[in-house]
Amino acid sequence: MASNGVSPTPPSRASPVPQAGAPNGKPSSPLVERSNNMAFGPSSPIPQTVSSKDPKAAAAAAQDMRNIVRRKLTGFVGFANLPNQWHRKSVRKGFNFNVMVVGESGLGKSTLVNTLFNTSLYPPKEVKQPSLEFLPSTVAIQSISADIEENGVRLRLTVVDTPGFGDFVNNTESWRPIVENIEQRFDAYLDAENKVNRMNIVDNRIHACVYFIQPTGHSLKPLDVEVMRRLHTKVNLIPVIAKSDTLTDEEILAFKQRILADIAHHSIQIFEGPRYENDDEETIAENNEIMSKVPFAVVGANSEVTTPEGRKVRGRKYPWGIIEVDNEEHCDFVKLRQMLIRTHMEELKEHTSNALYENYRSDKLESLGMQQDPSVFKEINPAAKQEEERSLHEQKLEKMEREMKMVFQQKVQEKEQKLKQSEEELYARHKEMKEQLDRQRAELEEKKVRIEQGRPVEEKGKRKGFSLRA
Repeated sequence: MASNGVSPTPPSRASPVPQAGAPNGKPSSPLVERSNNMAFGPSSPIPQTVSSKDPKAAAAAAQDMRNIVRRKLTGFVGFANLPNQWHRKSVRKGFNFNVMVVGESGLGKSTLVNTLFNTSLYPPKEVKQPSLEFLPSTVAIQSISADIEENGVRLRLTVVDTPGFGDFVNNTESWRPIVENIEQRFDAYLDAENKVNRMNIVDNRIHACVYFIQPTGHSLKPLDVEVMRRLHTKVNLIPVIAKSDTLTDEEILAFKQRILADIAHHSIQIFEGPRYENDDEETIAENNEIMSKVPFAVVGANSEVTTPEGRKVRGRKYPWGIIEVDNEEHCDFVKLRQMLIRTHMEELKEHTSNALYENYRSDKLESLGMQQDPSVFKEINPAAKQEEERSLHEQKLEKMEREMKMVFQQKVQEKEQKLKQSEEELYARHKEMKEQLDRQRAELEEKKVRIEQGRPVEEKGKRKGFSLRA
């Protein structure tokens, strides 16, 4: 009997059943299962599971389900959305970037930073009256932080300035406060990593150091060489020629060549954009073009000026013309901003974390007496592991062979000693018996002579005068 639209006849195979509203007789859900004694009617919206009482139907249904899974794997799975997930997470969390500016006073460091991020990060400088107070004789470290937002992306920007650098008569130790500040930030990050809760570690490490070179047109000064030698192993060093509008194009090209020659001569490492195998030709050409401008000849300007054509541009106005900051024909500001912010900001942070900080961390832990076991966290290569096991097995066999040879030689030596001792004992007995026989033969010869001469033979236990006659 059939009741509620359910047929008692079991199906021969657990095939999908057409449902109401499904086009071309296909089920609306890809995972539709049949019971071994029930069939769905048009009004049955909930699929039933396969009963274990009918093994054939259960096997057929399982086979169909495996086929469905395989069809799903050959289609769109969804992990291609991982970059979108990472993008949403990063935008929600926000970014941070720490940049240090090093250079003598009056080279336009604060103006360039404001121009880079298109914001008034530095407050207007107050004109101070002459004073008889003595200024501090050391380089000061000042940090300025600001939250910048662009197209919904938040950036926590921290600029570390070094006022007083190069302003003294004796600048021998000018580099020391800068290096100490960088190392203190490394130590703070290392201490945060060693704590129990590492969920909210604040990254205060310096990701880039923009070093301002005075536009002398000659070469690097000894102070520049010394400071860059101290900094290049601890921070991403980016040299720039400040106020390049004071030099002609020919002077800038010659000055860049002298600076690069000095950098190569003193083995100073400056930041270079990483190159990946899957980079396209356009990306490679763009990176090469950026690196060809190092050191960057830059000009900073916060105010807008009007060109003779009536355009509003950021730049500086002189009696002989206008220097446009965003014009690549006038200066390298666009290339500097492109490398520092648009294209290589993450590479700067990654190189700081994976190379510079790791080297400092390793040296710091080794100085504290900590040694890393090379067998821990070692990537295992099956071929190398097999070769290592084979080498260990051969060494074990060689050791066993040497031990067996030693045991064999020891036993042979013991046997030889026993044989030699037995031989010596036999030789001593043979010698003793030979001596005894020689004595007996001598006595017999003497007796024979006495008998032949007719002399009496003296024998023990007999009286003299008696002799045996033949």
